[in-house]
Amino acid sequence: MMAALKYASVHGTSPLEILFYRNLFALPTIIGWVAVSGGLAAVRTRRISAHVTRSALGLCVMFCTFLALSKLPLAEATVISFSAPLFATMLSALVLGEKVLWHRWTAIVVGFAGVLIAVDPSGSMLPVFGVAIALVAALGTAVVVITLRQIGATESATATVFWFNIACVLVTMIPMPFVHRPHDGNVWLALVVAGLCGGTAQIMITAAVRYAPVSVLAPLDYLQLAWATLWGMVLFGIAPTINAALGGVLIAAAGCYVVWRERRHRQIVVPAANKV
Repeated sequence: MMAALKYASVHGTSPLEILFYRNLFALPTIIGWVAVSGGLAAVRTRRISAHVTRSALGLCVMFCTFLALSKLPLAEATVISFSAPLFATMLSALVLGEKVLWHRWTAIVVGFAGVLIAVDPSGSMLPVFGVAIALVAALGTAVVVITLRQIGATESATATVFWFNIACVLVTMIPMPFVHRPHDGNVWLALVVAGLCGGTAQIMITAAVRYAPVSVLAPLDYLQLAWATLWGMVLFGIAPTINAALGGVLIAAAGCYVVWRERRHRQIVVPAANKV
């Protein structure tokens, strides 16, 4: 999904357009999922305000993610996004008052050291604005994770995903007459593929966390770096820097350790569903 959106961005698609089409073209898979999950009964809710809050947060995070993607190479943007679970652990302690022992604080410090290595502030060629927006997006993702944990106490994943996508389409439709540009067939194909992949990913991630422990799934999440590296080289001829690779390894190691500790204490804080 991110590779397709990066391709669309490189070929003149604005972040607002990307935001609209990502959610619009995801709707077929989301609606199909709802249909086989019980229909309207599966998305019925009494917590409209909670979904509005979650949708507003998620929309802002998604916009920042796509804006950062338009400013940074695919691999580097992916590496920085890996800091989201670290932020989530910090917020679980600061906002929810959960107990975070020194083991996990150490892992958080190591993870953020990996971020510093990846962005290399002393000699990096990465644009400062892009890096800053990517970090804001990662922090925002952590806030969404905390929000999802609270909503999940009463709302099904099906309802949360469905109303989020509907809200995103309706809100991002408003500026489209002013930001829409003509695109060639390859760009439209990339946008359609991104939407379908994004919708399918939401469904599969939701199913995965239902059937397997997060401690088992988390390491697979970090395979994104391998895919981002591959697509970055194939589509754009750009390989990640040594710093990005080393930073990614540190962040992944710290993230996996945090999830392992959470699993050991039976406090899962990193459900990845609905991030994008």
